[in-house]
Amino acid sequence: MRENIKDRIFLSPPHMGGNELKYIKDAFEENYIAPVGENLNKFEEAIKNYTGAKYALAVVSGTSAIHLALRILGIKDGDEVLASTFTFIGSINAILYEKAIPFFIDSDYESWNLDPNLLYQELSGRKKSDKKMPKALILTHIYGQSADIENITNICNEFGVYLIEDSAESLGATFNKKQSGTFGKAGIYSFNGNKIITTSGGGVLVSDDETLIKEAKFLSTQAKENHLHYEHKTYGYNYRMSNIVAGIGRGQMEILSDRIKRKREIFNLYKNYLNNEVEFMPELENSIGNRWLSAILFKDGALIDRVIKALERENIESRPLWKPMHLQPLFKDAKSLVNGVSEDLFGRGLCLPSGTSMSDDDVKMISEIINSNF
Repeated sequence: MRENIKDRIFLSPPHMGGNELKYIKDAFEENYIAPVGENLNKFEEAIKNYTGAKYALAVVSGTSAIHLALRILGIKDGDEVLASTFTFIGSINAILYEKAIPFFIDSDYESWNLDPNLLYQELSGRKKSDKKMPKALILTHIYGQSADIENITNICNEFGVYLIEDSAESLGATFNKKQSGTFGKAGIYSFNGNKIITTSGGGVLVSDDETLIKEAKFLSTQAKENHLHYEHKTYGYNYRMSNIVAGIGRGQMEILSDRIKRKREIFNLYKNYLNNEVEFMPELENSIGNRWLSAILFKDGALIDRVIKALERENIESRPLWKPMHLQPLFKDAKSLVNGVSEDLFGRGLCLPSGTSMSDDDVKMISEIINSNF
């Protein structure tokens, strides 16, 4: 039994670094309480420096960043967009915003991410039968682990499909020392309150295509033409991040490497403490994940509910893995290419508390609770 049971242990709560309040205070003193200012510029600069992306645009969410990418790449009503089925709905909602049609691709066991073999099967089959090709692929790197991204990038290039990387959960994850989010035509990161670093809510669109980012910036600020009066030739969105929120992000970027280090330590502690019957999310060769959430599999899916309830009795949060999009009621009529992997992962998987302010003793205690339920 926990001594301080009133203090809830969350999956991945915010963890401030120290300079966030200073940067917010500076913005107040300068009276830049707007979607413009030094914090915004410095935050985008920090993202570019860290990831190696040439251009970055800070916006209100990861979903809005994906939406901007789809709009600029010409995705429109009736176009088909391939997407990871094992993901959060945010990246798929962006497809619906453009009235496009999602087509879901299943995962592999090697990474739990989109299966490149299924992707190649779908695209090569369409080419051989002269079927209409999809316009884009939205690939999600789940739980901070890189997909087989080099292979997937090559497949997209071969068939002329735009690749948008949903790296909402994987800031800092690398494949062959290259940052997730920087392989495709565009990439996005999320700074929601539960991400590895946060701005309370926010996202960033990155690309090596200067024109794409310039057009995204234009659309993100209501598509106002360069006139003194308000002139509009097309419609835009109120998507630009505020200078206040960017101040939080600016401070958080300064401690990102420390947060990744601690996330990986927590993951390894769980590996040491948990029963040998538990299987852990893999990491592809030549990749380093940020281990945003420590994700495990039980041999018997019936254990999930028992463990969740046991943890909840001690005021500890846990959560099943993503329910695949092709199983969601919203997408009951959607097309998909599945192999059963994501359904199996959902049926047997659990996300464990992975907050970077957790102590080693917290991880040990949580592991003991889980072990006692086998």
